[in-house]
Amino acid sequence: MKMLYNRNIFTFLNRGKIYMSKIKKHLQEEFEDWEREQLKQLHSLNAAWRHLILNVLAYLSISIIEYFLAEISNSQTLRADAFNNISGIVSTMLLMIGIHIARDIDDDDIAGMAPLPKLNMSQRGNDQRVQFTRFRYETVFTLVTGVVMIGIAISVISTGIINLWKPDKRVIPEPIALVGAGIATVIMLIVWYLNRRAGRKLQNAALSASAQDSLSDAFTSIGTLISISGALIFKITWLDGATSILVGLFILYSGFKIFMDSSLNLVDYFDPEVEEEYRNVVLSVPGVAHLSELKAHYNGNIVSLDIVVMVDAKMSVLDSYRIAENIERIMHHRFGIMDTDVAFIPDPSSIDDDEIKDKF
Repeated sequence: MKMLYNRNIFTFLNRGKIYMSKIKKHLQEEFEDWEREQLKQLHSLNAAWRHLILNVLAYLSISIIEYFLAEISNSQTLRADAFNNISGIVSTMLLMIGIHIARDIDDDDIAGMAPLPKLNMSQRGNDQRVQFTRFRYETVFTLVTGVVMIGIAISVISTGIINLWKPDKRVIPEPIALVGAGIATVIMLIVWYLNRRAGRKLQNAALSASAQDSLSDAFTSIGTLISISGALIFKITWLDGATSILVGLFILYSGFKIFMDSSLNLVDYFDPEVEEEYRNVVLSVPGVAHLSELKAHYNGNIVSLDIVVMVDAKMSVLDSYRIAENIERIMHHRFGIMDTDVAFIPDPSSIDDDEIKDKF
């Protein structure tokens, strides 16, 4: 009998070691998955950085050409388009600063702040939160970009209105202004195509936003080209100034949209319809009795999820852990969510009051 008892203890301990080794192996795999995802994001950020350098060079060349030709041709619209492209330089450089902070994972601080602790595999959650904070800097500088664009738009609009009220400022531009608008249109369409293709391939929000911005700039240059042509053909003195105001309004709209989108991300707003879709999927996971809380967050381009679920009060820790891993696996597979934090509370219907000995 004693021998049988010892054998059972030995078997139990061996099984415990097997379970522990499996859990440890699983945690190691999770850590490696996070490292791979981090490298994937860094690859995307590095590629975005290279594309944004090309954007700066394109915007800089267009701005110089347009401003020089605007001075020669006395075209207010071309000058406004030059300022629009200058705003593109500023916004792109701000995005590059944000991306630089986001990709600097080997730094021992965040943007020059207090040093960060050295983390190991057992502190993977802390490591993720630190990196998520870095990724959010991309959104912060996108927000600043919107503010800069709004400021430039107000300047362009006010200058256009003042010039419209001054008869001596109403002039028909010289034909050479068409050259500047034409060059700007062609270059911006090329930049838009390259940014859009790279943004879709890398799934990078900064490049996608830059593609939208460059397409807006291309349409602005096309409008500039049309207005200058109209002023030259029909000899309309006020058309050039009026179009510069329209260009300013377009810059204002783009800047305000970027500002609002970034603001919503930074204040932790998330589309309720998408969260409802997440909720329905979590509720379909076996073992989940009820979903008490769900909140999704944007961390740059990465979406993370915090949820609180009700489970059987008598469920073991291991079983609840399996449910959490199953939820995280499903959310990552279906929606690309990198990190899902699951907390558990007991389902009141699964236990009687007389089974609870101590008070809460």
